[in-house]
Amino acid sequence: MSASSFHQPDQSGHIQLSILDLAPINAGSTAAQSFQNSLDLAQHAEKWGYHRYWVAEHHNMPGVASSATSVVIGYLAAGTSTIRIGAGGIMLPNHAPLVIAEQFGTLESMYPGRIDLGLGRAPGSDRRTTLALRRDINSGEDFPELLDELTKFFDESATSYHAPVRAVPGEGLHVPIWLLGSSDFSARLAAQKGLPFAFAGHFSPDYLQRAIRMYREYFQPSDVLQEPYVMLGVNIVAADTDEEAEWLSTTMQQQFLNIIRGRTGQIQPPADMSGKWTDYEKAAVEKQLRSSIKGGPETIKRGLEQYIQETGVNELIITSMIHDHQARLHSYDIISRVAGLRESVTAE
Repeated sequence: MSASSFHQPDQSGHIQLSILDLAPINAGSTAAQSFQNSLDLAQHAEKWGYHRYWVAEHHNMPGVASSATSVVIGYLAAGTSTIRIGAGGIMLPNHAPLVIAEQFGTLESMYPGRIDLGLGRAPGSDRRTTLALRRDINSGEDFPELLDELTKFFDESATSYHAPVRAVPGEGLHVPIWLLGSSDFSARLAAQKGLPFAFAGHFSPDYLQRAIRMYREYFQPSDVLQEPYVMLGVNIVAADTDEEAEWLSTTMQQQFLNIIRGRTGQIQPPADMSGKWTDYEKAAVEKQLRSSIKGGPETIKRGLEQYIQETGVNELIITSMIHDHQARLHSYDIISRVAGLRESVTAE
């Protein structure tokens, strides 16, 4: 495990900030353009002081291009030089552990010391797509066994030249493994294994405090970690003014409204939400997004400080569902400055 993978808050209270990207496909655009946008954002994030850049596995979603997650990671790693690139995450029950060990062993061999492997147990899609991926419907009950199998493929001491199946590349390489979760299942497992834990606070705020509390309470030191390490996902939309951020955030509201309605689609531009939803739907979306931070620089600064104080996490991983690419860049630019990742930045 790379010593640079985990950082505790410094004396000023600053913590690491990272980025979670779904390679969003905007309405009227293409996957090819979304990948170019993601690389552009990753390159800026590297200059602006972000620690990690993760992409997530989703399937059968017209607005998400990161389905072949390992391929996207390789593309982003090739276009950057220092920022950590990883999966947030790979949905392990969708894959044979050997395949993931080989893929991430390949990535680590190409970009040593920069690759993270976050693992989840959800399918990342609907029931029919899950069947197409897994050939049977399961809810991830075998995730602990799959995790053990994957871990052994990386463990040089668990294999040998005479082992019947070996991950090449992969065996003997130190790829940091994280467990991801939106409930307390992975929190308990990460604690048991002494692994870092990333919680999906950006879409599961109801379980946030419970999952973090259980992870810390049941944590057992390991060769990977001596004490708990929590990274928390958060939606942030930053702009020059509170009013502009509210307008930009209607893109995110439309995405969550579609989820509530069981629909999928490309990322929509900002819109007047009056008349787009019922009172019930509005309340449901606002409940789902209640942990989001949106506003101008001062509002973002206060929101970040409060969120960090309330949760006590080691790291935040930020997702900004903003339709316009330049506005999305500007959002992460503002966040990096108000969070103290760098003193100033030249306008680009």
